[in-house]
Amino acid sequence: MIDLGDVRRQIETDPSHWVVYLMDFVDDFRYHKNPAAVARPFKRADDRFDALLASVAEYLCDELGIKIPDWLGQVPACKEPWFISGVENLKAIAIVESPLRFRIRKIFVLENFLSRA
Repeated sequence: MIDLGDVRRQIETDPSHWVVYLMDFVDDFRYHKNPAAVARPFKRADDRFDALLASVAEYLCDELGIKIPDWLGQVPACKEPWFISGVENLKAIAIVESPLRFRIRKIFVLENFLSRA
């Protein structure tokens, strides 16, 4: 089982592959549905990735009907808005489509961000 701390350490070690680490966690959490994967706080190191991990964890907990750990509410928003796609023409769509858990931390994603084929 992959937990948020594992993902945070992987991102810190190799930030260029953050999408792979994040989506491995998403797949694993959806499969196992184990609250232990989000139970312990991770070491905060980067406001954008910390906010992203917290938003993803809260979103997945909502999706799976798992109680959101209180500590996730203490992870602050990004200092500056972060549009994950990085594509200027998609910013307006991302503002509209971003789930609440992401928007409150100033992270903007397309509605299919956590979808897998």
